[in-house]
Amino acid sequence: MSDGDAAPGPAREPLVLIHGLGGSRTIWEPVIPLLAAEREVIALDMPGFGAEPPLPAGVEATAANLARALHERHLGEPGLARPHVAGNSLGAWVALEMGRLGWAASVTALSPAGLWRGPIGERSMLGRVWARRLRPLVALGLHAPPLRRRAVATFAGHPERVPARAGRDLVLGWIDAEGYEAANSAMRRYVFEPDGYPADVPVTIAWGELDKLVAPPRPERRPAGARFLVLPGVGHTPTWDDPELVARVLLEGSGGGAPPAGDRQPVEPGQPTSRRSA
Repeated sequence: MSDGDAAPGPAREPLVLIHGLGGSRTIWEPVIPLLAAEREVIALDMPGFGAEPPLPAGVEATAANLARALHERHLGEPGLARPHVAGNSLGAWVALEMGRLGWAASVTALSPAGLWRGPIGERSMLGRVWARRLRPLVALGLHAPPLRRRAVATFAGHPERVPARAGRDLVLGWIDAEGYEAANSAMRRYVFEPDGYPADVPVTIAWGELDKLVAPPRPERRPAGARFLVLPGVGHTPTWDDPELVARVLLEGSGGGAPPAGDRQPVEPGQPTSRRSA
């Protein structure tokens, strides 16, 4: 997925977008039109998610190995060797690893996984097992707005803002993802290690104040000099909650301009935040 419909003009720097665990590149659909004037946007599926084949057998699905696979499969050509990279959740951790490996000009991490105190350990997969067994019933139930919004509310601060088709596709994509178990298991066994992070890679870390899945990143897990923001009124995956706010953070994180200001702004920790009613 790219911004192929953007108007011609001065060369735009590439910005790679990476989704989170269980998602796909479609999570970026609300923000791509807001980025296209300033950036050549490239939204990728991680290995084992969306349309992307999983990692080869025997390769552990760590954030670093996912980063290597994306680079090898999609970003090795001239002009894409060192793009700006942004990600959400596990995709944000993958983006950080791309920065460590020298494959990112800047990194913007939205509610990143891995920046917790220690490994969070395994968790029961029974819910997903039953969801896969009952997939036809789940697919049917997702046509009912109350059930669909309840499912989407796990990652969106304002589930009513997620279009019906997108909500159904996201939940069914979580059920169908070949790479989910391996990536989830590896994510829970490790933490992001900031020691020795390259000083020449600017890092912005932004956390949604309505995030129900990931707590604010631990200060000791952030790379030295990283900028930390709280995004008011948005959840774990904030692209439908407030596309303008997310686009502004991505453009500023990658060193560009910003679309017209909305009624919400990212804030530094300690500053007051305001919430807009649904």
